Amino acid sequence: HPHFIKNGFEWWVYNFFFLLSVTGEVTPGLTQTEFVRRERVASLIEVQADRLGPTASSNKHLVIVLSHPIRYMTNDIPYPFHQNQDFLYLTGILEPDSALVLCGTGRPEQAILFVPCRDPARELWDGPRSGKGEELGLVLKSLKGSTVWYDGSKPCHPGLHQTHVRPLLEGGPMVRSLRPLTHSLRALKSPADVGLMKEAGRITAQAFKKTMDMSQGDIDEAVLYAKFDFECRAHGANFLAYPPVVAGGNRANTLHYINNNQDVKVKGHMQCFSFSTPLLHGEPRFSPAQAELYEGVLEVQKACLSLCSPGVSLDHIYSTMLALLGCQLKQPGIVKGSTSDADALKAARRYCPHHVGHYLGMDVHDTPELSRSQPLKPGMAITIEPGLYICEDDDQVPEQFRGLGVRMFQSDSVDLGACAQTEIKDP
Repeated sequence: HPHFIKNGFEWWVYNFFFLLSVTGEVTPGLTQTEFVRRERVASLIEVQADRLGPTASSNKHLVIVLSHPIRYMTNDIPYPFHQNQDFLYLTGILEPDSALVLCGTGRPEQAILFVPCRDPARELWDGPRSGKGEELGLVLKSLKGSTVWYDGSKPCHPGLHQTHVRPLLEGGPMVRSLRPLTHSLRALKSPADVGLMKEAGRITAQAFKKTMDMSQGDIDEAVLYAKFDFECRAHGANFLAYPPVVAGGNRANTLHYINNNQDVKVKGHMQCFSFSTPLLHGEPRFSPAQAELYEGVLEVQKACLSLCSPGVSLDHIYSTMLALLGCQLKQPGIVKGSTSDADALKAARRYCPHHVGHYLGMDVHDTPELSRSQPLKPGMAITIEPGLYICEDDDQVPEQFRGLGVRMFQSDSVDLGACAQTEIKDP
């Protein structure tokens, strides 16, 4: 059962067991001062309570955030552990089977962290634990409040939910979702967050270039996948943020193609990690049709990037992207020049079936609680990724465009500090 560590002691425990290399950093790149985030959550709850009236503002408030458990692919073989990002955002703790509790009257500002208790037998296999103190269930019983801030529809940790949280909820407290509050905070990046994203961008750009340099002669998608993964990890990345798409030929038109196990022909077309380009000896070599499609998507991307400013929404940029793609489809005759604007929009939706972008941060598709219709704010990071995908059996388009897929990816409001190749003329 998870046991608890109060307030500042949690940081010592984490630094001790995970042997962080930089003094004062709770997680790499983030010092303890970053974790005023818990105080900001408490402030948001205080504001919400004030809006609900005097009774709510004077009530006890209890916040519960669970970590992820270890998940197993079979029997006792675990998947690589990936923490609940809301829990990581508020604590900096990477241990599974843990919980954060905030409590207080009106403003839940007392923080209690629960981590797995010491177990020498399991630590022999899994590594050291930092648990010491009281059991989560007993503490929750003592902290029963009128309002519980918790997301229980899909519990992050089914075991802790069932054993410790569910009995509390069965007592009938008012339950409110915490996730919209944490996501509203996560969407606005601190300077330290921006620094980490810049470094991730630098590592990614270099890995792209090294992977392209390796693509000489016919090569298996799996080799390119492994090369990219290696280059990222070798230069400081902990893991890839999503399964890479390394797709040769018509497979580039499967948006989430992750088998990555077929041959890429040297003069073929491929999509690699959301960038799509023909490859020849490590450098782009375009047929006229490929170049025309590529340049058209790139032009749309540049126009969409120019719209990225406070007050504009992702949905507005998406509408603009569709209109511009509709125009681009007319120019090479993928749709007839006489096609009406309304039908061109339909064609754009057909050949680009995804949104223009999403919020970016601790996850690739970050803060999904935030609507893409809301105005952008300073400090947000988003992606701009228009694309066109034309299947090889689409007999409604000129033959030279069949089987081509292009997707351009760019993050905005965060200067990555390094870029992968996008212009055809780039060396």
